[in-house]
Amino acid sequence: MFPEILWAVPAAGLTLPVSAAAWHHWSPHTWSYGPGLVGSALRVHLTWDHVSQGCGLSVTRRKTQVKGGVRRVSVEKKPKLRRFRPTPFGFRVRARLHDGQTPDDYQEALTRLAHAWRVDSVRIRTSGPGWVELVASRRDPLGTVTNAAPAPRDWELLKVRMGTLETGDAWVIDFRAVPHWLIMGATQSGKSTDINALVYQLAPQPVALAGLDLKGGVELTPYAKRMSKLATTRAECTGLLDDLMGILNDRMNQCREAGVRNIWQLPDDVRPMPVVVVVDEVAELYLMTDKSEKDEIARTSTLLLRNAQLGRAFGLHLVVAGQRVGSDLGPGVTALRSQITGRICHRVNDGETAKMALGDLAPDSLSAAMRIPAEMPGVAVTVGADGRWYRVRSDLTTEEMAEEASAEFAYLAPDWDALVSGRTKEKETVPADNAVDWDRLEEELT
Repeated sequence: MFPEILWAVPAAGLTLPVSAAAWHHWSPHTWSYGPGLVGSALRVHLTWDHVSQGCGLSVTRRKTQVKGGVRRVSVEKKPKLRRFRPTPFGFRVRARLHDGQTPDDYQEALTRLAHAWRVDSVRIRTSGPGWVELVASRRDPLGTVTNAAPAPRDWELLKVRMGTLETGDAWVIDFRAVPHWLIMGATQSGKSTDINALVYQLAPQPVALAGLDLKGGVELTPYAKRMSKLATTRAECTGLLDDLMGILNDRMNQCREAGVRNIWQLPDDVRPMPVVVVVDEVAELYLMTDKSEKDEIARTSTLLLRNAQLGRAFGLHLVVAGQRVGSDLGPGVTALRSQITGRICHRVNDGETAKMALGDLAPDSLSAAMRIPAEMPGVAVTVGADGRWYRVRSDLTTEEMAEEASAEFAYLAPDWDALVSGRTKEKETVPADNAVDWDRLEEELT
């Protein structure tokens, strides 16, 4: 009987790899917790000896050898691995640092580790003194575009889900943790999608929205129903920023009288409404076509900088977006950037813009930002509250979705005059004598 069933052996041998391939293709998440985990664990542990040597992570130690006579020999000592665990997109494992090693040594070896382990990428996370955690992804979580979910009704104030992190987790912006954000990106890179997502998810929240759009208002006008104020000329921008300084001054007085340091320590019934200001194409605020505009640009730049400096404690949040930002626009841009800790850099056309967006906070992320392909719109590099940089991809939030949300929740937009008239003092102005001398500041920075 045994020879009679030998015909089934080739069929069974063919079915097994086909079934495994189908499983891996149709359900990669479950594969990561089953055969994929076993295969990755075997590959990592069985090859770790020569992989760590090839990546420069092993160290040479001297030890005494008794066999063949007592003598001192040099041996390679590999780092210890612990806590191999699965993740939805791959696995993670902890590695023990040798004496004298730092996480930067592993940072330099991440590309080599990815090739050795046959994975798409490897990221590093510090997990306590003397240890690093290596997170490997078999496939890129940013490879596909995710449609934005309906605007949540159970929103958390000033929190916005933007998209997906390269770890597979949700990418969330929390304005209370990081009050101001700088968004850089070339045309068709995904910058407008970020603004759509912000408007779409902030629309149902009890916040005031305002906008500065010197492209004639073409970018932000679709959301005008939800915005309390929209400025489309430099004179209007100066007036809006001046109003914001007055609002901040009023809130300072309110906090001082209550004996608190910020509006979040005030009781709910007297706490003023947060204000989110979207500045589109920020370079237009600094470009000068005629010398007669110099004083007006200096005044606008000074007001924007002061709003960024004082806004965090008093519920004013800036979202500054543009295609290009460089030091050639003047020291005002550099000073403004230093006040903005949240950074998003999409695909850009030059290294100077990427350096302005990320260079001061995460210089090691510049190469990742410059390698973003044009066929992956929405992919960006971001630096957030934890100080680390991540590759991210924005959820697809269309202009129509944001416009519909603006119309649906237009009744939540507070009247701008009422918002401004709530101040206890006349709106604060910036006299020319007290304005920043940008020429002198530029010479000092140089």
